[in-house]
Amino acid sequence: MTQPLSREQSFAKLKAQSRFDVIVIGGGSTGLGVALDAAARGLSVALFESHDLASGTSSRSTKLVHGGVRYLAQGHIPLVREALRERSTLLHNAPHNAHPLTFVMPSFQWWEKPFYGVGLKVYDALAGSHGLGATAFLSKKETLDALPGVRSQGITGSLTGGVRYLDGQFNDARLAIDLARTAASLGALIFNYCDVLGLIEDAGQVVGVRVVDKEAEQSYNVQSGCVINAAGVWADALRGEGNKQPAGKLVEPSRGVHLVVSRDFMPTDSAMLIPKTRDGRVLFIVPWLGHLILGTTDTPVLDAPREPHADKVDVDFILGEAAHYLERAPTRDDVLSCWAGLRPLVQNAAAGATAAVSREHTVEIAANGLITAVGGKWTTYRAMSEDVLLHAIAAKRLPAGTITASVTGNLPILGADSPCNTPDLEMAADPSFVRFAIKHEFARCVEDVLARRSRALFLNAARAEKLAPAVATELTQQGLRAGDVASFILLAKQYQRCP
Repeated sequence: MTQPLSREQSFAKLKAQSRFDVIVIGGGSTGLGVALDAAARGLSVALFESHDLASGTSSRSTKLVHGGVRYLAQGHIPLVREALRERSTLLHNAPHNAHPLTFVMPSFQWWEKPFYGVGLKVYDALAGSHGLGATAFLSKKETLDALPGVRSQGITGSLTGGVRYLDGQFNDARLAIDLARTAASLGALIFNYCDVLGLIEDAGQVVGVRVVDKEAEQSYNVQSGCVINAAGVWADALRGEGNKQPAGKLVEPSRGVHLVVSRDFMPTDSAMLIPKTRDGRVLFIVPWLGHLILGTTDTPVLDAPREPHADKVDVDFILGEAAHYLERAPTRDDVLSCWAGLRPLVQNAAAGATAAVSREHTVEIAANGLITAVGGKWTTYRAMSEDVLLHAIAAKRLPAGTITASVTGNLPILGADSPCNTPDLEMAADPSFVRFAIKHEFARCVEDVLARRSRALFLNAARAEKLAPAVATELTQQGLRAGDVASFILLAKQYQRCP
């Protein structure tokens, strides 16, 4: 594998080539997965992302690589089985970004331990050879040892013990960047800050896209018979183009809110899962990069802003439920970073609340040939990407003679032979780190470096604010415009506010 081309080299190649086997719109998990799968098959690929890679939903997950325990309770057996298989694949292909994580479900009523334990034994059985370890029943002492800081007296009774099982954890934005680097090393052209202005059609069929480099303000017409819309919660806007596009919405956005607090509230490497809060929702308290993530919510929303905000109801729910399970209850003053993301769930008018809307993905092929992929989750991004290309093959959107089988099931992601590539919080502004992010990881501005190449903004927004001027200085020295430092500081202050 070779290193990615520079931005200037990539645009020069785009101008010279102009036609590709596959065009991907969207630089989140699905779009990057499709680009990698296609490039690994030897297809020519150009991917366009209007903002930064993974700047939408794909950097705002709960950081879990999981089969979906709650989906098992809902009876979605095929979805769980596929996710467990893909969990194993991701842990194998990206060990520098993903690793097993121990979960403990504390029990406060006599029936909870056997009830959830049996369910998790089924979870183990579904995993089969892809399992990470057997579920175990814990005594009260073992539960307290595994989850220091958990209450021994809950709102429904005294702690009686717990159930331990294994799932996975990862760094979502870092994985996205490494997927982009891997795809680029295989020949794909990856463009962030490059907006798709519209589709190009000929005789009612999509034959390319019009794009603009938002930095140079230069436009390009790029040709392809296979255009894949992987724009996530914004996918419907592109579906609305052209005379032969389907009517109605395909995406039902759902807002997930997360709060980050000090690890001191539960100083352990194990995560706590509350499978059913008082109002029936799920609560995670997850250790991540030396901190704790509390979340998540699942709230239907009507709009899809670039930077979604948490609201008071979301924060009240998370802090209120955490107080029922932690001896020292975190308050708004303890929150180091508060952030929200929008999930592109598949629209289903009969489903009601978004918790019931399908987590499975959908691939739609419009009459004009535009292929739209929505839904799914990070854990199954690879399988979803492969399915998208299978649909493209079936629809005869790829050039004859270019079709080969997917190889991503056993394809190491760039960096797989290296240790964990997430820098310490204080290293985020180190000049060598910033230079590497610019040269090799598509970073273009302060937010790219402090939100996604490092995770400073998501871990400690106040600290990220203080690091911003040093990052801006290095960006300027590398010839990039760093005038966005003021806008980043405003963003960091937003992440510090807990409504």
